[in-house]
Amino acid sequence: MNALPLILEPSQLRPLLADPDLLIIDLSKAETYQQGHIPGAIHVDPARLLAGTAPVANKLPSSEQLSALFSELGLREGLQVVVYDDQMGPWAGRMIWTLDIIGHRRSSFLNGHLKAWIDAGGELESTLNLPQSSDFEAQPDLSLVAGLDEICNHLDDPQQLIWDARSKAEYRGDKRINATKAGHIPGARHLEWTDLLISTDDWRLKKPAELQQLLSSKGIDADKEVITHCQTHRRSGLTYLVAKSLGYPRIRCYDGSWFEWGNHPDTPVDTFNDETTE
Repeated sequence: MNALPLILEPSQLRPLLADPDLLIIDLSKAETYQQGHIPGAIHVDPARLLAGTAPVANKLPSSEQLSALFSELGLREGLQVVVYDDQMGPWAGRMIWTLDIIGHRRSSFLNGHLKAWIDAGGELESTLNLPQSSDFEAQPDLSLVAGLDEICNHLDDPQQLIWDARSKAEYRGDKRINATKAGHIPGARHLEWTDLLISTDDWRLKKPAELQQLLSSKGIDADKEVITHCQTHRRSGLTYLVAKSLGYPRIRCYDGSWFEWGNHPDTPVDTFNDETTE
């Protein structure tokens, strides 16, 4: 199979379902998968994309955890991976990021997820599909991961830009979720992840030109190193995916996200209450 585009339309996927070099990963809730999924899709619990250990459970899993997951999925060179979820795209985006970290670049994001598949005439099945396992040894490339100390040491670096993908209320400090502090990393640009979608009812991404204009309007420019985050690096999985699709050459993720930053005793925080100051 030839490599597929990063953003894949349902019409492009339909004729390929029987290809032995295709792995479709469904990151939906288990009950959603059981009710109906794309034929051949393998269900993966999104929690497998998290380390799951204290003090910051949402960080990248260990090499051992990644090796176990992708061995179970039968990952191998030449396999084309297609991912989708039932959360409007964040988990699928985080899976793309994870695949990039382990060096598997043949991955695609199904635009619009299951609803778009159904709207395009795609069939569903309720069969529990099990993959053929492989012996995959993950060797993570941590250059795609940004850490707390690194960000702190470069807050005044004009070549580094923080993209905060959370809600406006979280960014401004009006809403605090599982953290002792509210607000945002000093200097961070805010662009909420849902603004990248056509709507919260239509989960397809906006057209590339529209996305680029949106990012540029927020000062999120491709000539900077962009580090994106949210609360637990779920929502920022989608922002990573979008920046990657637009060709941003230096896009990384802060997997500790606000859960780590907002609970750390020494991290600086800014708050804004007036929209004009954002």
